[in-house]
Amino acid sequence: MLPDREFFDRLADAAKAQTLPRFRTGISVANKEAAGFDPVTEGDRAAETAIRTLIEAHFPEHGILGEEFGNVGLDRDYVWVIDPIDGTRAFISGLPVWGTLIGLYHKGEAVMGLMDQPFIGERYFADGKSTHYRGPGEDKIVSTRPCADLSQAIMFTTSPHLYIGDIKTRFEAVQSKVQLARYGCDCYAFALLAAGHIDLVIECGLKPYDVGGIIPLIEQAGGIVTDWNGGPAEMGGEVIAAGSAEIHAQALAILKG
Repeated sequence: MLPDREFFDRLADAAKAQTLPRFRTGISVANKEAAGFDPVTEGDRAAETAIRTLIEAHFPEHGILGEEFGNVGLDRDYVWVIDPIDGTRAFISGLPVWGTLIGLYHKGEAVMGLMDQPFIGERYFADGKSTHYRGPGEDKIVSTRPCADLSQAIMFTTSPHLYIGDIKTRFEAVQSKVQLARYGCDCYAFALLAAGHIDLVIECGLKPYDVGGIIPLIEQAGGIVTDWNGGPAEMGGEVIAAGSAEIHAQALAILKG
């Protein structure tokens, strides 16, 4: 038995109960990276614990890949992929573009997913066939928008400073061709793509939990998500998401080098 929308909502609500009361409260931040800054808060840990507790109770036969507490049963047919707060830097800065990401993989393929932004009250859910948006006064199916050329495209990336060396050169070559480039939206940028507001998201150095909940949202809204070689993006790395086949093909040709 697969989970339904109601169960994903329960997971998102459980996470929300832990994240939202801590947002913009000046909570303490720990750094997970000795050579840099990879922040984690008690909100991250409490939200992932709440999500895991529900999954383990209702789907004990499934595996779990989580950001904060490691992995269980990755060889199982179904594996949940959890990022309790994607965009922790935004979270600790008071910027409401972070979100809770929950994905479900079947034999390595992302088949269902959710992105929840509780502060602004927006939730995106991919049920295996369609992508649903629930926000203030709305509950509807969304889709990506047509865009035929990079010169007409709006592109997002988390930060241009994350790119170094050859991948920086390739990223900047795409950026030079788009109509508008914007930065800093983390998972929210992918949600905007699924809803047809922007055309392209390019990222580097992603982990599986950064994309597990996102891939179904975009694909089931009519978009395309791959790595920079055109292969599956479920394990992260360098990722490109596009709202149309034309934009994906044009950007990928440049990113491949």
